[in-house]
Amino acid sequence: MISNPPRERILFDQGWRFALGHAFDPAQDFQLDTSHFSFLAKAGYGDGAASAKFDDRAWRLLDLPHDWCVELPFDQRGTHSHGYKAIGRKFPANSVGWYRKTFAIPADDLGRRISLEFDGVHRDSKVWVNGFYLGNEPSGYTSFSYDISDYLNYGGQNVVVVRADATTEEGWFYEGAGIYRHVWLSKTAQVHVARYGTFVTSEIHEASATLTIQTTVINESQHPIEFSLLETISDPAANNVLQAQSANYQLAAGQSAEFSHQHTLNNPQLWDLASPHLYQLTTTVLLGEQAVDSYQTTFGIRSIRFDPDQGFFLNGRSVKLVGSNQHQDHAGVGTAIPDSLQEYRIKRLQEFNHNAIRTSHNPPTPEFLAACDRLGMLVLNENRLMGTNAEHLRHVEQLIKRDRNHPSVILWSLGNEEWAIEGTIIGARISSTMQNFARQFDHTRLFTIACSGGWDTGIGMVTDVVGYNYIFHGDIDAHHAKFPWQSGVGTEESNTYGTRGIYQTDASRGHLAPSPSGDGYADTEFGWQFYVKRPFLAGLFYWTGFDYRGEPTPFEWPAVASQFGFFDLCGFPKDIAYYTKAWWGQQPVLHIGYHWDWPNDLDRVKSFPIYSNCQEVELWLNGQSLGRRPIPENGHQQWEVAYQPGELLARGYNNGVEVLSASLRTSQAASQIQLVLDYGQLQQTGDLAVVTLQVCDDHGQIVPTANQLLDLQLTGSAKILGVGNGDPASHEPEQYHASYQLCPIQINAEQTVAELSTGLERALGAETQVWQPAFLHHNDDQQANPQAYILLRGSFELPQYSAASSIRLFSKSIAHDYSVYINGQLIISDIALEQGDQALELSHELVHPGQNEYLVTGRWIKKVNPWTFPNREPGVVQVIEPAAAWQRRAFNGLAQVIVQHTGGDQPISLSASNPELGTATLKFD
Repeated sequence: MISNPPRERILFDQGWRFALGHAFDPAQDFQLDTSHFSFLAKAGYGDGAASAKFDDRAWRLLDLPHDWCVELPFDQRGTHSHGYKAIGRKFPANSVGWYRKTFAIPADDLGRRISLEFDGVHRDSKVWVNGFYLGNEPSGYTSFSYDISDYLNYGGQNVVVVRADATTEEGWFYEGAGIYRHVWLSKTAQVHVARYGTFVTSEIHEASATLTIQTTVINESQHPIEFSLLETISDPAANNVLQAQSANYQLAAGQSAEFSHQHTLNNPQLWDLASPHLYQLTTTVLLGEQAVDSYQTTFGIRSIRFDPDQGFFLNGRSVKLVGSNQHQDHAGVGTAIPDSLQEYRIKRLQEFNHNAIRTSHNPPTPEFLAACDRLGMLVLNENRLMGTNAEHLRHVEQLIKRDRNHPSVILWSLGNEEWAIEGTIIGARISSTMQNFARQFDHTRLFTIACSGGWDTGIGMVTDVVGYNYIFHGDIDAHHAKFPWQSGVGTEESNTYGTRGIYQTDASRGHLAPSPSGDGYADTEFGWQFYVKRPFLAGLFYWTGFDYRGEPTPFEWPAVASQFGFFDLCGFPKDIAYYTKAWWGQQPVLHIGYHWDWPNDLDRVKSFPIYSNCQEVELWLNGQSLGRRPIPENGHQQWEVAYQPGELLARGYNNGVEVLSASLRTSQAASQIQLVLDYGQLQQTGDLAVVTLQVCDDHGQIVPTANQLLDLQLTGSAKILGVGNGDPASHEPEQYHASYQLCPIQINAEQTVAELSTGLERALGAETQVWQPAFLHHNDDQQANPQAYILLRGSFELPQYSAASSIRLFSKSIAHDYSVYINGQLIISDIALEQGDQALELSHELVHPGQNEYLVTGRWIKKVNPWTFPNREPGVVQVIEPAAAWQRRAFNGLAQVIVQHTGGDQPISLSASNPELGTATLKFD
């Protein structure tokens, strides 16, 4: 038996060091590519922060996923499309991030194939291991991996380095920055299943399913091999329901090949919206009787079909796609969305009867798709950029191979609104080439491209499924009549947009009352009525499900987020969300739009919607009936009522029988805080909880106009990941972290002396003696003279800092038996070279803001060879300002806190307080 398990896939998110670099100044970018030989010139010559020997002790320690952009302030100079964050070309000091991680590899891993797998890094990432440059991935959305087997120190320490450059925008929406998705360390035998190396398809019969399993196996050994494949399938209850072994396959050294098998599974449990049954395939590679690899594939058994006349079918049943577009950011965390928060967002959509999501405009994280698989959510999976050269097609191949086993994925989108080509013959050619290329990786799904016009003359002529963006951008009926063989789907449709809880537009605050999306765009109701009447249309995806940062239409600064969503950035529903809840589901729904708090509008007529799927609704004000009205199918009722404080009550009727009621009450003054666990639990490390903060009156009713600042305190084995409130114009911090400032020590002068005491006396005295420029004569014979002493003079510049700040020196050896003086005071004495680098706290009495003097004494370090130099970097001074206390202002009565379990067994409690409202505490059991 082999000593190692056949395959290991280790989550690699913990214990990374992080620091901001610089987009174009090497001095501020940790001296990358400043050595005589660059990392592109010689293998293993990563320099600066890319070097394995680089001292990263002063960098911030954090865990992934991480979006550094969400930590940055808002700045009006930032781009409108990305939400005015201080990142991009105007902010070179904020636009490059460095990550480093030190890790051990056991000696007995020698001989295995070891890879680093990145789910996504935004963006333009470069990766090194032990100073060896691995490669560059320009896209922030494509998953990628590197085989690092040959570069590792087995039985020793290793260093991986990632440089992400978010200077250039890849999209026109908030994209975040950094390693915002998971990283994995994968270990396999030399003979193994390829990454994304299985593809399971199914053909469903009356009482069985025929499964076709395609498996790609790689032989990375130096010898030809003979092997067999053992395929084991377990059902949703984890019972093994099928096992088959195929033997006598052969692969030459360095060869890979695909092998295909068919199996019959009796009485399969189908994956469906309400019953998303998932099967598990375990593929075992056997050399003789020895299992050398074991590869897991989750899949579902289901059938899908797009019909040009009748729309979409799932398992032979007509299903209207009713959903929304989603960008990948959330309040508090930006794009670094924890896996559990993906589930929260999907379930929130399902609560309002959405059954489909379009991943606009990029491939999603794999954990999002896994959640859709588990929860029964359909997915239109979208490629980032169209094109037919190798670079573009590489992304398409990667996307499809990665995601083709997800039963939730029902359609591929190859692009979105490529205005330069969507109505042209060039667009048609590009689309045809991309579709034909993509089909070799998945023959079971169709392809679409979202087009905002030109459906008859370009891309829309050739795609399997026409992607219609906005019904007013062309004549869909005429296009269908002209191309009757094509299926169609509304890849984007305009939503009624606005700010949650706002019913009077205030442009100065970036707040918008519910409105159609503008000229040439429909509102929510018109869009659904159009699609529901046309069975040939498979369904529609509204723009959008959740609000997102960036594109703050129709406003600019101070607005920083979009307002297109059914839900705000936190997932709090807007009134329009109840329209889809009413008409996309079967359960009775009744919702009175707006609130009933208008103290300055006594007796003024208020117009508000009632969303319901009841046959009739009767409205009452303070006990007096205002009449009963029918609810039009796929519509709503608009009521006009003169405002009087009190209770507005609605009763819904079907066949004359009351089935449910809803009410709005005029609130009293805000007097208390309530904390509600909206989602999740905190029982073990990594668990997530989403907590809603509610500002309420004495009766426990949310005050819909409350905007008090709430101070937060968390105790126990947990941390706050982020806070939000859904205000699209809020400039408050969403995260509170200690600030790190790294102050490099600059050595600018040197003296070589025979007697240290005499030289030191001169160096610490009046500066009248002659100093030479430091390190000017690197080949000076004195450097090889162990009897000569060197005095190195320099300085470091400290920023203004508070009394609570921590100031630490991280010194590096630049001389034998070195000592360090700061501002004339000895702080490090006679450190031998082999003792290595030092770290110590600097008192506020020793240093001061501005320039501080730095002096090193010791003996020269002899050069090993003519083309390398001893370390000339004396170190860095780190200034840490402690994080401010967590807080968040309520917006229209609500705010959100995202909490994560950090391990340990200390009881966890979250408190929110305000001087006028008191304190409320939520204890997590």
